[in-house]
Amino acid sequence: MDDATLRHGIGELIAAYADCIDDDRLEEWPDFFVDDCHYLITDRESHRAGLRHGIIYCASRGMLVDRVTTLRRVLMFEAHRYRHIVGPTRIERVAGDVVEARSNFLAVRIMHDGASDLFATGRYLDRIDVSRTPYRFKERLVVLDSQKIDTLLVIPL
Repeated sequence: MDDATLRHGIGELIAAYADCIDDDRLEEWPDFFVDDCHYLITDRESHRAGLRHGIIYCASRGMLVDRVTTLRRVLMFEAHRYRHIVGPTRIERVAGDVVEARSNFLAVRIMHDGASDLFATGRYLDRIDVSRTPYRFKERLVVLDSQKIDTLLVIPL
């Protein structure tokens, strides 16, 4: 596969992922991952120390589905949504059918009353399965720049 095709497919995956969350189509969110995946939101210091714990941790696509089901049916939180701005993606490594990539992001939180605040900034560290299209995440580490985590972090980033 040529470099342009690879970059285009990865760019489409990352853009569609952000749109899915920002458009509140969370039931589709697990479809961006392979079955045996990892999704973790953590802070920069924990990541630097090699700690594999986080605010949100899912070790399979089934856990992602459970997260959305719980979010929709059980969790009670003030209504809000996000708008992601994702910077250019850098491909770090290609090893067979897996690409390691990273991109910076910021997420603005829009509350039900229209108030908007910068909610989170950080970096996506991705391992992407490129063996078939559309590409899917094998692992998405969301490394937040701050250790200060808002209690409203219930929606995936």
